[in-house]
Amino acid sequence: MTDEQIAKLYEQALVIESNGDYVAGELNPAKFAELIVRECIEIVKPCKCGCCVGEPEGIITDTIIKQIKKHFGIEP
Repeated sequence: MTDEQIAKLYEQALVIESNGDYVAGELNPAKFAELIVRECIEIVKPCKCGCCVGEPEGIITDTIIKQIKKHFGIEP
């Protein structure tokens, strides 16, 4: 990841309003981690054209993505 990509994710993980635990403009670490994991999942995903669906590499990739989401508790 480049510094620019990390900065973009950091900005997305900033809390917009106070909710008791976080203050506006403060980093929400859980959100930041989730965004990084989602970026990693995008790298693993098979091509978007659908040519891998049902193929061994597509099935393996889908299994890996499901395991990553389960491990980190990220919903689809």
